[in-house]
Amino acid sequence: MATDANAAEGGRLKVTQVGSPIGRTADQRATLVGLGLNKMHRSRVIQDTPAVRGMIRKVAHLVTVEPA
Repeated sequence: MATDANAAEGGRLKVTQVGSPIGRTADQRATLVGLGLNKMHRSRVIQDTPAVRGMIRKVAHLVTVEPA
């Protein structure tokens, strides 16, 4: 039943930072902060929306994504 509720809400994603922002551009660092990540190996469960998908795509080389 919880799966049906998540599908109706658009689902949730677990995003984990696996790469360092050192040496990356300021906009990539800001995107990580916008996702709620600022240190290595930290995770956040966030709503799956088109805006969040775009942010993840921008820093895909620094994060891993899995369904929550």
